[in-house]
Amino acid sequence: MNSPLILTVTQLNSYARSIIEQDSNLNNVFVVGEISNYVDHYRSGHLYMSIKDSQSVISAVMFAGNASRLKFKPENGMSVIIRGRVSIYERDGKYQLYIDDIQPDGVGALSLAFEQLKEKLSKAGLFDNEHKLPIPQFPNKIGVISSPTGAAVQDVLNVLNRRYPLAEIIFSGVQVQGDSAASSICKAIIQMNNTDADVIIIARGGGSVEDLWPFNDESLAYEIYNSHIPIISGVGHETDFTICDFVADLRAPTPSAAAELAVPDIKEQKFYVSSLYNTLNKYIDNYLNDLGYDLDKLVNSPVLQKPELFVDNCLEYINSLSEKLDECFKNNLTDYSSRFAILCSKLDALSPLKVLGRGYAITKKDGLVINNSDSLKSGDTVSIQFADGSVDAEII
Repeated sequence: MNSPLILTVTQLNSYARSIIEQDSNLNNVFVVGEISNYVDHYRSGHLYMSIKDSQSVISAVMFAGNASRLKFKPENGMSVIIRGRVSIYERDGKYQLYIDDIQPDGVGALSLAFEQLKEKLSKAGLFDNEHKLPIPQFPNKIGVISSPTGAAVQDVLNVLNRRYPLAEIIFSGVQVQGDSAASSICKAIIQMNNTDADVIIIARGGGSVEDLWPFNDESLAYEIYNSHIPIISGVGHETDFTICDFVADLRAPTPSAAAELAVPDIKEQKFYVSSLYNTLNKYIDNYLNDLGYDLDKLVNSPVLQKPELFVDNCLEYINSLSEKLDECFKNNLTDYSSRFAILCSKLDALSPLKVLGRGYAITKKDGLVINNSDSLKSGDTVSIQFADGSVDAEII
C-alpha cells in the first residue's frame, strides 16, 4: 500500500489547476446563466460577477482586455451566454470561470448596447426638444462632415449646389467606419464650431449595424449636444436610427434629405419673390389709381371750380351764426332782467323800512334791539325808531 501523498496548500491548488486546464473541454466552454453580484472595477477595467441558474452558481471574471471589446454593459439579472475557460485561482483555491466573451441571451449585443445608451442619454436630457436649435432658413455657410470618398458626400454636395448655390460649403473629411471613426467625427464637430458655419450636416450612407456603430458613440452624442451650431443628422437609410439622430437638432432619413432640409430651393424662392413683386406692383397700381380718382374729385369739386361760392357760403354761415348769437344774447338778457326784478321785489318786501312804514316801530336800548318786555325796567331810557325818524323815551 502506497503511503499518502503530503502536499502543501499551494501544491494542492496548483495540482488541481493543472488537471482542470489539461481538460480540453474546459478550455473553451460556453455557459448559459444569469449574472449576479456584478462588480465593475473602473480603475483596472476588470469585471467580476457570478453566473447562476436555478440550482448552482460559479464565480467569474472578465479581464480588462476582453471587457473593453464589449458593446453593451452587463447588469445583474441579465441572461447571457458566456464563452471562456475554467480554472482555479491558486491563491484562494477558488474555482471560477475566466470569460473571453459575453453575449446577451436572446438579443444581439449591439442592439442591447444601443437601447442601454439610448435610455441613459434620454434620462440625461440629451434628446429633449427644448435643447434643439432651430435650423436657419437661409444659411450663408454650411458645414459638411462626411467621408471624403463615400457616395454620401457627393449626394449632399449635389443637392446643395442644385437647390441653393448661394451658400458656401465648408467640408471636413472624417472616418465614418471603424474603431477611430467616432473620435474623428468628434474632432470635426469641435473644429466646425470654431468656424462661422450656420448649420452642420453629418452624413453617411447606409450600412449594417456594425458599419453605423460609430454614430452610437456616447462621446459623439455629447459633442453634438454641446454644439452651438445646429446639426442635421443624415446617417444611413430611412429605416436606420442611431444615437446621432436622436441628439441632433434635426434628423433626416438620408444624406440627400439632410441637404434638402438644410437649404431652401432657390427656384421656389425665385418664384416666391416674383409673386411678391407682382403682388406689390398690383397694389401700387391700385393705390395710384385710387389717388388719381380722389384727385379728379378734388379738381372737379365746386370749391376749386368756383371758390367765390365757397367763400359766399362761409360768409352766409358766419352771418347766420352771428344772428343766432345776438338772438341768444337778447333772450338771456331779458330772462335775467325778469329774474332780477322779481328778486328786487322780494328783497323790498322783506326790508325793515317797509315794515316800519306800516306803523311798526323798533325799540332799542343801548343800541340793542329789545325783543321782549322783560328786558326793560322802570327808569330805562330807550330809543324808538319810526319810519320817518326816532325819539327817545323813558320807561315808567
